[in-house]
Amino acid sequence: MAHDFPSFGDPHGGSSPELSREAVLAAVEARLITTFGEPSGRAAVTFLGTDRIEVLRFGPDAEGLVRYATLGMSAAPMADPTAPVADQLRGPRAELVLTVRGGRDGVLRSLATFAATPQVEGLVVAPGGSLDLGSPLWDGAPFTSVLAAEPGGLVEDLELAEPAEPVRFLPLLPMTPNEAGWKRVHGAAALQERWLEHGTDLRDPQRRGVKLD
Repeated sequence: MAHDFPSFGDPHGGSSPELSREAVLAAVEARLITTFGEPSGRAAVTFLGTDRIEVLRFGPDAEGLVRYATLGMSAAPMADPTAPVADQLRGPRAELVLTVRGGRDGVLRSLATFAATPQVEGLVVAPGGSLDLGSPLWDGAPFTSVLAAEPGGLVEDLELAEPAEPVRFLPLLPMTPNEAGWKRVHGAAALQERWLEHGTDLRDPQRRGVKLD
């Protein structure tokens, strides 16, 4: 899977009960339920050599929007790629949220794949970066990659016990192959500006790519 996030170093460090995998994920799930209500479905995926990643489905809501949120990526921090060793307590933590009008449950495995990249490929997933699956996000999708957007607008950051950083919930914006290539050259802000200029509905599962010339 292609990506443009930095790699990070080897894991090292201690842990605390308040920051155990179980405690963090219970708090994350509670925050998601507070925001979106009870899940309408859930699935779990385990990749070789990684901890389990769940994907929760919420909705559809009154507007027909379905939210898919990962659960498991934030169990451990993503380490600073410049650090010689990774700190098991300090470092950014994140989960991923995708909104699709009408829903597309075929995206569940794609989202789990993205959420597992910090464990599998040693990446720090951050706003402005992108992840390329190399194949449609779901059967028939015109998108093969996603842009990680700024957190806070959809789900508030979740504060954890010190010294851990908050869990941030990063919205994922699907990109067509042409948009992904244009973004690599011109940057995430320029692509988002194009979307805004053209009134692009990024929640439309069958939208066409934005005009880029």
